[in-house]
Amino acid sequence: MIIDTHIHLFDPKYREDLEEIIRKAQENGVVKMVVVGFDEESSRAAIELSRRFDFLYAAVGLHPEEVMNNQDGELNWLKDMAPDPKVVAIGEIGLDYYWDKTYQREQMDYFQKQLAIAANFNLPVLVHSREASADTFETLKKHLVPGVLHCYSGSLEMAKEYVKLGYYLGIGGVVTFKNSKEIKRVVTDIPLEHLLSETDGPYLAPSPHRGKLNKPEYLPLVIAAISELKGIDPKIVEKLLFENAMNLFNI
Repeated sequence: MIIDTHIHLFDPKYREDLEEIIRKAQENGVVKMVVVGFDEESSRAAIELSRRFDFLYAAVGLHPEEVMNNQDGELNWLKDMAPDPKVVAIGEIGLDYYWDKTYQREQMDYFQKQLAIAANFNLPVLVHSREASADTFETLKKHLVPGVLHCYSGSLEMAKEYVKLGYYLGIGGVVTFKNSKEIKRVVTDIPLEHLLSETDGPYLAPSPHRGKLNKPEYLPLVIAAISELKGIDPKIVEKLLFENAMNLFNI
């Protein structure tokens, strides 16, 4: 059994074939999925989807690239959504300095606010970090909340530091890419007890589907890549990653 711990299943790219995509995911062993919002509208969409299908769960939050579009400085909409019984995490939250460094201060402000909301509602966090490794780590160290570094793209050295804090690392399709040397080092070295499986769909489809629409039915390819790097039977990898997700999200 596999849990997709991070997918944007409300994305328009999935809309026309949603039922078929879900059916094929289940046929390929993906029995649960966490549908992840990135702002108020998408977070509501994540909750709505999770109510339609009992094996779907929702994560709600404000992505760092969306902070300039948020009109609610106190994030009251997020506080209202957090107690929903289908909400299992606050996310996707974090820091992203890759495209634009203009709003670094605002990103940090909302990141800290959302970590506080997660702590208040006893929910884990799904953390996005891009070109902001040092700030992300220092912030999480000061505001420690259980969670996962989604679609982990940092160094092995930093991965070890996150693991010391108790964080999981989200592993997706990138681990199957030929040129993804650092994430392969991370997966090889970090114990399975600290890894989670994810698609980040509709993005980052694994090889041989790279560049196409990512689907949860492809997650066995990620499991197989982790298995090969670790030299551990895929069924054992699958079982441990499943247990990790169940424990983190309390489902």
